[in-house]
Amino acid sequence: MAGLALVVDSTAYLPAGFAERHGIRVVPVQVVIGGVATDETASDPSELARALRNWEPVTTARPSPSLMLAAYDAARDAGADAVVSIHLSSALSGTFESAQLAAKDADIPVRCVDSGSIGMVLGYAAAAAAEAAGAGATVEEAAVAAEQVCAGSQVLFVVSTLEYLRRGGRIGPAAAFVGGALSIKPILHLVDGVVEPLEKVRTLGRAMNRLEELAVTGIGGRPASVAVHHLDAADRAQQLATRLHDRTGADVPVTEIGAVVGAHVGPGMVAVVVSPAPQPS
Repeated sequence: MAGLALVVDSTAYLPAGFAERHGIRVVPVQVVIGGVATDETASDPSELARALRNWEPVTTARPSPSLMLAAYDAARDAGADAVVSIHLSSALSGTFESAQLAAKDADIPVRCVDSGSIGMVLGYAAAAAAEAAGAGATVEEAAVAAEQVCAGSQVLFVVSTLEYLRRGGRIGPAAAFVGGALSIKPILHLVDGVVEPLEKVRTLGRAMNRLEELAVTGIGGRPASVAVHHLDAADRAQQLATRLHDRTGADVPVTEIGAVVGAHVGPGMVAVVVSPAPQPS
């Protein structure tokens, strides 16, 4: 479907050039850091990390339906006949609801996809939809291709402390790890869009090694797209990406997250996204 447009929100944390390469429009989530309001795409991750370390208020707000509608209208004006709009888990944010509300008022068909996830899962899902559209798929078929990527993806992450998740109310079953030994570094994952504990590992170094092993196991020798996200942990993230590339041959982009996720996981977080083929170009 040559006229298909793709929309994601800013929690996709796309690497440089990815949106342009796949024709993706990014709708920013709104953030307030230290009393200053801005779009997530314009916020400074280093300022976010500083504010979080100092326990300064960091709040976020989903994009309004009118902001979503503006993206759909812009796609229409650029020649699109339909839109696939992919967003972070509805269990974590109301962004998907905003997309659904906007879709009702759009002048072209809009198929909204709840990724049930975060980060580059959205980007890889959009790339799959773009590939399907390029092969002549309908908007529904392209949306199904995106949903299949979302359903088959894993997000695994290590946090320096669970305190940010606890304060943000996102900790869920991972609360069982709170109050344990300070040396415990939990490995967490997303299950149906909710943060859940996976393993308890002693020391950060062992946790990073285990994160690598879990990612390699998740890839399992099959074609897969892999990405690494972090907040204020660039060296650890790059080292992990290099090791994953050396072991699997996959290109592994590294991007720093913004406030929507960062406010809940805190500085020092490192995450791996593993998504099934097709791989984006």
